[in-house]
Amino acid sequence: MRRRIVSRSRSVTTALALVLSGSLLLGGCGLLGKPEVLSADAPLTMSVTSPAFTGGLIPAQFTCHGAAESPPIFWSGAPPGTKSLALVVDDSDAPISPQVYWVVFDIGPDTTDLQVDALPPHARVAYNSAHKADYDPPCPEGTSHGYRFTVYALNTFFGNSLPYQPQLLQALTAIAKHVIARGTLTARAEP
Repeated sequence: MRRRIVSRSRSVTTALALVLSGSLLLGGCGLLGKPEVLSADAPLTMSVTSPAFTGGLIPAQFTCHGAAESPPIFWSGAPPGTKSLALVVDDSDAPISPQVYWVVFDIGPDTTDLQVDALPPHARVAYNSAHKADYDPPCPEGTSHGYRFTVYALNTFFGNSLPYQPQLLQALTAIAKHVIARGTLTARAEP
């Protein structure tokens, strides 16, 4: 029994890493039943920026070393057919399993930004790696770390098909199945 739990835990971690890396072949983990190529490897056609990230650095205000506020993120280039958008923030320097800091989904298709510490109407937040349905501010120690802010254009609006605050893997798997375009901004935070 313990071996099965450890094996499943490794499979879940592997699946999550694949979802975030863009290769997105979830197989053998029992989550989707059979190997299935997911669409989150969609082209990087969207532009993602933040007016707060000067010189590619995340100000302390948006980390655990400051006010721990969520940063302003802007995007453009969502293609026709976009029904909603999602934002995933993760640690691009994570050596093995990714640390996910924020998952926002069901963002309206006409929305082009998230403002400081605010969500647009109807947007929802999934649980992150810290098991909180909220923004978990990056908290690098020792050396600076890179963090990815990836915006996904989706061909669906989840509404009631996902719980109000879904678990991390459930949200990432659902998002990955519906990606039609994406864009990424990588910025560094100092310890």
